[in-house]
Amino acid sequence: MNTRKKVIAGNWKMNKTSAEGVALAQEIVAAVGKQGAVEVVVCPPFTAIESVGRVLEGSEVRLGAQNLHAEASGAFTGEVSAPMLRAIFATHVILGHSERRTLFGETDEGVNRKTLAALKHQLRPIVCVGETLAEREAGTTLKVVQTQLERGLEGVSREQAASVIVAYEPVWAIGTGKVATTEQAQEVHAFIRGLLVKLFGDAMAQRIRILYGGSMKPANAPELLAQKDIDGGLIGGASLEARSFLELVAAAAK
Repeated sequence: MNTRKKVIAGNWKMNKTSAEGVALAQEIVAAVGKQGAVEVVVCPPFTAIESVGRVLEGSEVRLGAQNLHAEASGAFTGEVSAPMLRAIFATHVILGHSERRTLFGETDEGVNRKTLAALKHQLRPIVCVGETLAEREAGTTLKVVQTQLERGLEGVSREQAASVIVAYEPVWAIGTGKVATTEQAQEVHAFIRGLLVKLFGDAMAQRIRILYGGSMKPANAPELLAQKDIDGGLIGGASLEARSFLELVAAAAK
């Protein structure tokens, strides 16, 4: 029986000023701040993260970041480290998002260094993997996902793996309105689960949550979330408005 707690994580991307982020966080906390059935995470931009964190204080809603630097400190202009995030009580961090890979040239090796840094400083990494449309059409989806996952989690111990969350995001379905069919999504999630068994053993693989991150909305969420290996969603556009985000939390609670 699947006892994994569902996760709904909102990736606000480069949206929301500090004041707008506070207003959205207040709506979310008012609605789901006391429930514990679903792990709810919000990931504001860096400029809003501390003020949003104050709103979340004392609630069940968790604070996440959208990225971090692998080093703890140093001459890295414009970067933010894991200890800095921990100091403002962030608990989660999104790593290797397809936008970071495609727009900013992030590599599997770089994602791996960040993942190890996050785990070292008690942050839960949400490690993103997924194929482009060209890769999907070429039939290399599983190969691409396997490479990204194995390289991204290299050096992660079985003990540390309990803190890892994986997000499968078909790049062609992000912000495009296209969604992988339920069958396509479940197929890749099951494949990822199998890879996690090889990496960390069956018992640990059954504990790790795998989120779907390709245009999940209230309309398609119930069907996606009903799948055996889909343990929640990494939500982009639908997380910028309280009503749609809360509907996704409600769908996960069912």
